[in-house]
Amino acid sequence: MLIRSGDTVEVIAGADRGTRSRVIQVDRAKRKALVENVARVYRHVKRSQKHPQGGRLSKEMPVQLSNLMYVCQSCGRPSRLGARFTDEGAKERYCKKCGANAGEISPAHASHAKK
Repeated sequence: MLIRSGDTVEVIAGADRGTRSRVIQVDRAKRKALVENVARVYRHVKRSQKHPQGGRLSKEMPVQLSNLMYVCQSCGRPSRLGARFTDEGAKERYCKKCGANAGEISPAHASHAKK
């Protein structure tokens, strides 16, 4: 699972198909992500001190990671992500379409450095 919070993704399946938005939170155990303004539902709340008005509260629901595609910052197209080692031995994410770096996964290790 290479999608992280803060990434821009495009929904590829479901009612919100084609929507590009930012990932708020990723739940790795359930393989789901919370995406801004995607999969919104209404929660009916009773009047209380916390919600003095009551009524319908709109909130986002988690989306399966298989229904999301990472949108590359450099080429601007939805693509898959891959993982590779840099020359220094650090592990990084990269765009499979254009090969651009999408962020570091782990710090450099001497055992993975190219000699």
